[in-house]
Amino acid sequence: MRTAVIVVDMLADTLDQNEYPITPCARAIVPGINALCAWAREQGHPVVFACDSFLPGDFIFTGRMKPHSLRGTPESEPSRLLDRKPGDAVLPKRRFSAFYKTDLDQSLRSWGVSEVAVCGIATQICVLSTALDAVANDFRATMIEDCTASFKPEQHRATLDLYRKGPLHPLLQVLSADRYMDAGA
Repeated sequence: MRTAVIVVDMLADTLDQNEYPITPCARAIVPGINALCAWAREQGHPVVFACDSFLPGDFIFTGRMKPHSLRGTPESEPSRLLDRKPGDAVLPKRRFSAFYKTDLDQSLRSWGVSEVAVCGIATQICVLSTALDAVANDFRATMIEDCTASFKPEQHRATLDLYRKGPLHPLLQVLSADRYMDAGA
C-alpha cells in the first residue's frame, strides 16, 4: 500500500509573516511534520503541500474570513519553516479540501497511492475536509493527531475524538505520527 503525505495550509502567510491565533499552534507542529515528510520520502512516498490560494475578492472572503494567501503571492507558498525537497508537489487549492476542484485524486492514482496521511491546519476545517474527501474518493485516510493543529486545543481534540473510532474507521482513522510510521503505512 503506497501512502502520500498531504500537508495542509502550512503557509508563509500563517507561519512566517503574520501572527494569527492559530500561528503558535501551527509553528509547534512543524518539527513533527518535517519528520513525517522525511519518513515518507525515505519510504518512496510522495509529499504534497496543499496550499490555500485565493483570488482577490473571492467568495470565501464575504464571511468573517479576511483576505489572505492570495494566489501568486509569496504568502500562498509553503512556510520556509517546512523542510521541502525537490520532487515534493505544491498544490494550490481554492477551498478547504485539497481534493475540491484540483487534480489531487488523479495525481495520487498516477503515483499508485491508496492511502493518505493528512496533517497541517486547521484540524476541524481543512484537515478534516481533506481527510473526508480522501475517503469520498476511495483513499484510506489518517489524520495525524500530533501533526495537526487548530485555533484552540479543545477544537482540535473534539474533532479528532469524533473520528477516532467513528463509523468510517478504519477507512478514516486518527493516529500519532509515531504510530503511523511504526505501522509502516
